[in-house]
Amino acid sequence: MWNRRKHLLLSSLSLLRHISSTPLLRLHPLKPSPLLSPSNSFLPPIDSQLRNNLLDLPRCGFPRNLSSSNSCSSCWNCGAVGPTSGAFLACGSCGAVQPVDSSVDYFQIFGMKKMYEIEEGDLEGIYKDWQKKLHPDLVHSKSEKEKGFAAEQSARVIDAYRTLKNPLSRALYLLKLEQIHVDEEKTVSDPDLLMEMMEMREAVEEAKDTQSLYEIQSKVKKKLDSWSNSFKEALNKQDFDSAVNCTQRMKYYERALEEITKKL
Repeated sequence: MWNRRKHLLLSSLSLLRHISSTPLLRLHPLKPSPLLSPSNSFLPPIDSQLRNNLLDLPRCGFPRNLSSSNSCSSCWNCGAVGPTSGAFLACGSCGAVQPVDSSVDYFQIFGMKKMYEIEEGDLEGIYKDWQKKLHPDLVHSKSEKEKGFAAEQSARVIDAYRTLKNPLSRALYLLKLEQIHVDEEKTVSDPDLLMEMMEMREAVEEAKDTQSLYEIQSKVKKKLDSWSNSFKEALNKQDFDSAVNCTQRMKYYERALEEITKKL
């Protein structure tokens, strides 16, 4: 038995030496067959638009997702390639409204980085541009399919705008993107904060003029801004427990501002 195994082992080693010493075969490129030449009459002519579409196919090897926001997006109506980054809500070539892509977050819709600090002026400008492109008057003569796309896209843009414009809702949305759940109905058990809120409500109720309300409003805004900055720092450090704590306090100050606004 041992001799047989030894013989098999030696045979295998000999075969491996032979393979390693054998030069690699060189594969020469095949010469094109005359039968495959485009000049042959039996081949149908290729439309120029079709040829361009074929040449423009993504390298990923499968058809583009019509609702995707990456470089593999294309218009469902004319086939034009969408933007390489950002949201693909409406086609730049034919103006057709595209179906909603739920994988595109609110920051991508407005072409912004996913961060807490944003330029509200930029947000406002881009929002108005989207509203012009998705306005019902522009699609009233379109098909029911495109009207449906426009209604869905417009509703999503409005929700995205309102979410990102408000510091608290923007903070909560960023935590949501990080898969952090925040119970917005949870009350804070901090006695100092609760006492401060009670005193603030009393001051608002007892305010005799508008000037007094503006002074209280200014103080509350400073408190809200302070916790807003604390949230930004916690998020940058990925200290999500502290970030959640900040949003809970921001909620109290925002409600206080709403009460003051009602009396103004």
